Amino acid sequence: MAAQAAAAAQAAAAQAAQAEAAESWYLALLGFAEHFRTSSPPKIRLCVHCLQAVFPFKPPQRIEARTHLQLGSVLYHHTKNSEQARSHLEKANSVDAAKPLLRKAIQISQQTPYWHCRLLFQLAQLHTLEKDLVSACDLLGVGAEYARVVGSEYTRALFLLSKGMLLLMERKLQEVHPLLTLCGQIVENWQGNPIQKESLRVFFLVLQVTHYLDAGQVKSVKPCLKQLQQCIQTISTLHDDEILPSNPADLFHWLPKEHMCVLVYLVTVMHSMQAGYLEKAQKYTDKALMQLEKLKMLDCSPILSSFQVILLEHIIMCRLVTGHKATALQEISQVCQLCQQSPRLFSNHAAQLHTLLGLYCVSVNCMDNAEAQFTTALRLTNHQELWAFIVTNLASVYIREGNRHQEVLYSLLERINPDHSFPVSSHCLRAAAFYVRGLFSFFQGRYNEAKRFLRETLKMSNAEDLNRLTACSLVLLGHIFYVLGNHRESNNMVVPAMQLASKIPDMSVQLWSSALLRDLNKACGNAIDAHEAAQMHQNFSQQLLQDHIEACSLPEHNLITWTDGPPPVQFQAQNGPNTSLASLL
Repeated sequence: MAAQAAAAAQAAAAQAAQAEAAESWYLALLGFAEHFRTSSPPKIRLCVHCLQAVFPFKPPQRIEARTHLQLGSVLYHHTKNSEQARSHLEKANSVDAAKPLLRKAIQISQQTPYWHCRLLFQLAQLHTLEKDLVSACDLLGVGAEYARVVGSEYTRALFLLSKGMLLLMERKLQEVHPLLTLCGQIVENWQGNPIQKESLRVFFLVLQVTHYLDAGQVKSVKPCLKQLQQCIQTISTLHDDEILPSNPADLFHWLPKEHMCVLVYLVTVMHSMQAGYLEKAQKYTDKALMQLEKLKMLDCSPILSSFQVILLEHIIMCRLVTGHKATALQEISQVCQLCQQSPRLFSNHAAQLHTLLGLYCVSVNCMDNAEAQFTTALRLTNHQELWAFIVTNLASVYIREGNRHQEVLYSLLERINPDHSFPVSSHCLRAAAFYVRGLFSFFQGRYNEAKRFLRETLKMSNAEDLNRLTACSLVLLGHIFYVLGNHRESNNMVVPAMQLASKIPDMSVQLWSSALLRDLNKACGNAIDAHEAAQMHQNFSQQLLQDHIEACSLPEHNLITWTDGPPPVQFQAQNGPNTSLASLL
């Protein structure tokens, strides 16, 4: 017994010594961090280094959480790195530990409407961050009913609109339609603070517009988009009312009006890009980015970085169409830099980033890299519309590559077969799938089958003003008629294709159309028109060639080899372009 007691005492002494040692290194690092923080001027970088040095020691959970809290606080108050600050603050508050506390708080707060609603929103947000959208929707439904009972139609609308947003994310369209109809009625009938009413209308209309755009219905969305733009103009003329609502449950606000303004610019850019109004998309992107730069000087909200990334994603696609590949590549690099600052931002946009790199690779004829980028993007996404978009582009890469990937190509074409059970409801993507089938049939020499697919694309794209798809279908039909020797019908297709491509403007379709017009006029003996078309083709070729050389010479061109992990931090300069220009000329 004495021996056992001695051994126990010895073990306890060792544990105490170990705990004391652990406490001493932690206190030393904490002391250094505080010394650097309170120096004059503060040495924040050294302070952060001292706090970060705690983690390699694998400290107890309470110390780790406290250190995350301290790091988040220092970064938030002394730097502009709001995303890292937010990341540390979130790690300091374990989600698993927070959820039962929030549920308990929700149970005991039913007599205090503001706090009860706020806690419901907060718990729903935690479930959303964990991608448990079913639980989040259930909580928002509970919140909507509670708000109705306590007489707050305004907050009831906020809960329902938030639920509608999550249902759209889950593609539960049958549940979305009646819910948005109810929201529309509540918003129109509610009489209260004008800014709160208009902000509800903006939320409601943003959901409607994004729903239409997700469905690829570019023409059908126009009335809603116009209402949304008028609504944001109304809000910008209203002065903030300092009078507090009489119902404490109404003490919520969806977004600051400056954020709403950027959001409306953003959905306008999305519409312009889908419709093929690329100069308009550029104009609104410039306005939105200028507004974002001003806001980010004073506001650390993570949503601003999300807006910035989505804007850049859309304008990059526009640049690739208009023949500005070098600028697009630099903007892709800018998205990489934004994602480096925020793990969550990268997680949410990694698939889109690799998709953009795939599109860039196609534009500079690096087809193996394009395949690798699209394949990486497919691995990273579970978003149905993005998946269909990537597969459509990957299929077009395989078609251009000839017989190298026949088995894989047939499999892909079957998965996006527009004649049978197309995987998504997007009108635009289904029209694009018909175009890809037409392109494949053209390369196979099955011209009648190609014409059937392309006429279907034309019918669908004309119905919803999908100008770029219309231009691509017209020029490919013109090419088919030229191959078949029907020069008159070919001309009837190519001339409007050129006009539409000039309006967009789409450099690749202009290049293709001018080559066909040159050959058509030469075949018909129209020497002057043939010479004019040849000169146009030469001009387009030179512009694309110069842009190609500039893009491939940029250090950022090395991004085309990145297919794994976070975005690379540094790039090495290229000696010059090493890709073939045959597809351009």
